[in-house]
Amino acid sequence: MKSFFVIAAITWAGLWFTPDQQGQRLFQKGEYAAAAEAFEDPLWKGMAFYRAGEFEKSAAQFAKRDTPEAHFNRGNALVMRGEYESAVAAYERALELRPEWTEAEGNRDLAKARGEAIKREGGDMGDQTLGADKIQFDNQKRDTGQDTEVNTEQAASSKDVQALWLRRVQTNPADFLKAKFSYQEAMRGEEEAP
Repeated sequence: MKSFFVIAAITWAGLWFTPDQQGQRLFQKGEYAAAAEAFEDPLWKGMAFYRAGEFEKSAAQFAKRDTPEAHFNRGNALVMRGEYESAVAAYERALELRPEWTEAEGNRDLAKARGEAIKREGGDMGDQTLGADKIQFDNQKRDTGQDTEVNTEQAASSKDVQALWLRRVQTNPADFLKAKFSYQEAMRGEEEAP
């Protein structure tokens, strides 16, 4: 009986709302993956995929439009994928269509700097998942004054954490990239210190 109501609700929404309106409702609820599937408009579809952490799909949707905003957002998605040269080209096209756009200039400059740093240092320095050299267990029980217990049934996967983080981001990509690169420079400085 429950499935009947779900089907009826979907059919009811389909009768009264366009796909983009349905996508907007899902987007506002934070159901970004479902919103991306509902949207027909490439810009909204791209934004929903971006929020869902599907940066490749997001960039593909933004590539369907030749507007400054579409190229800017495509550049942001490409940066998140680590495709800095393509991101720079997307920001350049946004600036051709909308000259002196300070956010696009800032993001372009950050993407250029990041791409050059990777070329100089031989690979992306951030968001890597390197395994441990050796795993060693401390078998001595020590009282640290803390009682920490993790419920494995409720532990969030890294994809869940990334999705949560992306939904909570309240800044523009230029600020995000500046913070990310500053953090990476600080970490690299700590590794190089004697």
